[in-house]
Amino acid sequence: QVQLVESGGGLVQAGGSLRLSCKASGRIFNIKTMGWFRQAPGKQRELVAGITSGGSTHYADSVKGRFTISRDNAKNTVNLQMNSLKPEDTAVYYCNIGRNYGLDYWGQGTQVTVSS
Repeated sequence: QVQLVESGGGLVQAGGSLRLSCKASGRIFNIKTMGWFRQAPGKQRELVAGITSGGSTHYADSVKGRFTISRDNAKNTVNLQMNSLKPEDTAVYYCNIGRNYGLDYWGQGTQVTVSS
C-alpha cells in the first residue's frame, strides 16, 4: 500500500508564492515519474509539472518560468515551488507518482486559491 501526503496549499494573493510538498510512503516500487496535476472547477485534470527518475522535467506552458518541480529520491518527496501566482492557477492540486504520468498513485489533493 502506497500513501501520498500533500501539504502546502492555501490562499494567497496574486503575485505571491506557495510551496507544495508530497511525501510518499509504503511499498514503493518502479516509480519513474513524480508530478503535480491540477483540476479547476468544470475543467479536466491537467499535468502542471513532472520530473522523471533521471531528473528530466516537464512543465505546462501556462506555468513555465513560474513553477519549479524538484524531487528527493532518498526521502520519496516531490515539491512544487509556485511563484508569481495568478488567479487562473486556482485549483485542487494532486500529487502523482508511478510508472508514467497519470498512472498508479494519487494524493488526496490540496486546494490552492489565488485571489486577485
